[in-house]
Amino acid sequence: MIIVIGSINLDLIANLERLPAAGETLQGTSFATAPGGKGANQALAAARAGASVRMIGAVGKDSFAAEALALLQSGNVDLTGVTESSASTGTALILVGGDGENMIAVVAGANAAVVPGDLVKARLGNGDIVLLQHEIPLNTVDAALDAAHEAGAVTVLNTAPYRDEAAAYLAKADYVVANETEFDLNCALLKLDGGDRTERMRAFAAKTGHAVVVTLGGDGVLAATPDSFHQVPALKIKPVDTVGAGDTFCGYFGAALAAGLPLEQALARAAAAGSLACLKPGAQPSIPLASEVDKAFNR
Repeated sequence: MIIVIGSINLDLIANLERLPAAGETLQGTSFATAPGGKGANQALAAARAGASVRMIGAVGKDSFAAEALALLQSGNVDLTGVTESSASTGTALILVGGDGENMIAVVAGANAAVVPGDLVKARLGNGDIVLLQHEIPLNTVDAALDAAHEAGAVTVLNTAPYRDEAAAYLAKADYVVANETEFDLNCALLKLDGGDRTERMRAFAAKTGHAVVVTLGGDGVLAATPDSFHQVPALKIKPVDTVGAGDTFCGYFGAALAAGLPLEQALARAAAAGSLACLKPGAQPSIPLASEVDKAFNR
């Protein structure tokens, strides 16, 4: 079982020919809404990868909640751990430029109401895979890492969005997944030695005894464990929208670990899924099915 403890949002997405500079107003080309939130995105990705998934989170008592949960429901994600909050459903305001790059502003809303007491709903067990991110209160993330360790579960902590104060507990996670910017910022706080990113990844793995995965966008992914180092390429694509790539990677990576795949195979499958997610707009609508990832491997 994969347990995802994280955020649930409704994404408000505006497309433009290019992203605006500070203080600049541009005419958009289209607007849409779509379910999102890093936790929900990763839960749906894991489900589409073929895993059994339970979601722990919160939504508001508003008109956004039903749409925010719609794809999770149709994807057969267990939502018994999702509570209603008096706060509004979380939202993400997303601008997508013509080159596929994006700018995002997140309003936590009900996601701020996901507290350590909610972890009992996760029903953590030995061998479960627990996916975590930084869009819910960090004390809840920290408590979830401890609870998962006590239950014998494996934790995958995605360091997005980057938060300085989270560096203190990164070493608790069995797998830390960061993009290159997030990893470099955490390296500075953790005072990791090394002349380049590869050396600092090795230093992190040696210091913590756990694995670190660094995603590089179109350049693929790197991973360091105390005993090995891996470099896996991404698929060669022309991106339409990169907003769902990171969460798709994490969900597929968790599902691959749950299926017992060796690390390098898990990385390759997750990287391919993340690449395919860039071919469609939106976070959850862009997440590929397992059959699409299988087909990509057999090109």
